[in-house]
Amino acid sequence: MLLSDFDYFLPEELIAQHPIEPRDHSKLLVLDKNTGNRSQEHFYDLPAHLKAGDTLVFNDTRVIPARLIGSKAETGGKIEVFLLTRKSGEIWEALVKPGKKARLGTIIKFSDELSCEILETTDFGGRMVRFIFEGIFEEILDKLGQTPLPPYIKEELADKERYQTVYARERGSAAAPTAGLHFTKELMEKIEQKGVNLAFVTLHVGLGTFRPVKTDDITNHAMHREYYSVSPEAAELINKTKAEGGRVVAVGTTAIRTLETATVDGLLQAKSGWTEIFIYPGYEFKMIDAAVTNFHLPKSTLLMLISALAGKESVLAAYHEAVAQRYRFFSFGDAMLII
Repeated sequence: MLLSDFDYFLPEELIAQHPIEPRDHSKLLVLDKNTGNRSQEHFYDLPAHLKAGDTLVFNDTRVIPARLIGSKAETGGKIEVFLLTRKSGEIWEALVKPGKKARLGTIIKFSDELSCEILETTDFGGRMVRFIFEGIFEEILDKLGQTPLPPYIKEELADKERYQTVYARERGSAAAPTAGLHFTKELMEKIEQKGVNLAFVTLHVGLGTFRPVKTDDITNHAMHREYYSVSPEAAELINKTKAEGGRVVAVGTTAIRTLETATVDGLLQAKSGWTEIFIYPGYEFKMIDAAVTNFHLPKSTLLMLISALAGKESVLAAYHEAVAQRYRFFSFGDAMLII
């Protein structure tokens, strides 16, 4: 299966630079994964496609201010540290730019109260760093760190909370689970009033989600590990949904990857750990029945995942229609419901 099979033309002006207000007024393209039929609606129409007894599954991760700008203690040269995953205590996995300046033993100073030391190089070209600080790390990070918007967003974000879902609570992501950005608290209440269950799992978005595929044969691509967690309450609710004939509707690709990772012999396990799951066409889904998702980058693992769910031809046809209808793409763009 070739990387070029997942390419499509996207005019640059369709890359959304700012979020729609209110959140649920974005467009919604509804794709029937069995027939390929499509309809064009708005996100606030989502409840009409859900039934009592279904369960919507959200990723409740919260984006941390993961981008730190500092300088080398020896030379004063500017250097950026982008936090990916906390490994233990003061040890983090990170991307460092420029990498050639981040030799082992280098000390990077961010302020009088925070610095870090480069410990080792990782297999994907990143670094393991040890932070040195006085006080509470999270409070220092909130003060010094910057919200890490994707590189294709060129405009400043007036309200940092607009890059968080309204239900975000578990700190740890380097990027937002963007399918969830369309939900308002009012829309979630309306969905619950219809008899639809809401469940929450956690996957801290890291390099695995947005790392580009660099191999022509996509099956040779290796995903980077990301931390996930499924609570006993979520597992019980989702398994009950399946047992009673309801549908499990995942909100976003990170929720999909969490559910598919933690499902064993048809049952969702209450567990936490690390996932490297790579889903592409040919994959047989074990848990999810439908999904809410954004429009993803060409040749991305996210586009491959939804192509596995709805069929590559149907998905690319839907993307071509979205381009023709001037939908907004990527993190702050419009949404798709695959059902």
